[in-house]
Amino acid sequence: MPRIDSEKFYTSAIKVHGTTAKGVNWYSKESQELRFDIILEMLPHDLSALSIADAGCGFGDFYTYMCKKKKKPKKYIGLDSLADMYCIASEQTGCEIILADICKEQLPHADFYVCSGAMNVLNEFETHLFIRNCFAACGIGFVFNILHGDKDSETYNYISTCRIEEMAKELNVSHVQLRKDYLEDDITVAFLKKDI
Repeated sequence: MPRIDSEKFYTSAIKVHGTTAKGVNWYSKESQELRFDIILEMLPHDLSALSIADAGCGFGDFYTYMCKKKKKPKKYIGLDSLADMYCIASEQTGCEIILADICKEQLPHADFYVCSGAMNVLNEFETHLFIRNCFAACGIGFVFNILHGDKDSETYNYISTCRIEEMAKELNVSHVQLRKDYLEDDITVAFLKKDI
């Protein structure tokens, strides 16, 4: 069972904050973009020949940010389970956006999957399914950020380094990269099928 009702969690934020970083429950635009920067640092420098699938894409802000940083991929696919996000991301990006439950449905293939924050309100079992499905659908790797540590929260999902390493072993990940030097209680992880 989900930790919280995702639809209510995000719909209420959109009503209050609109299509801003706070509208997808980020603390600020700056913290959202810092996480995007770390993901971009963990992806190949040149994305122009690669496809990127954004799991839990929200408004498609990561695509907009990639374009702003002149790191536009060959193809971008956004995936989100909420109809509001699907509609807004479709309009804002002009890219293919898919309405899908990432934990349950078969996902389209992409060279890389990325996820920024979408797992923060899942429970541990859902997080495992989400990571497993994204990793299965990627050709090269899955890069994601998530809250980090052993905290127990009624709302948010924290994951320990030990659990990340266990999941990597279970999924036969070839190479793991971890970055936790940019924000307190946050980690960005790359599960790679081959070196990049």
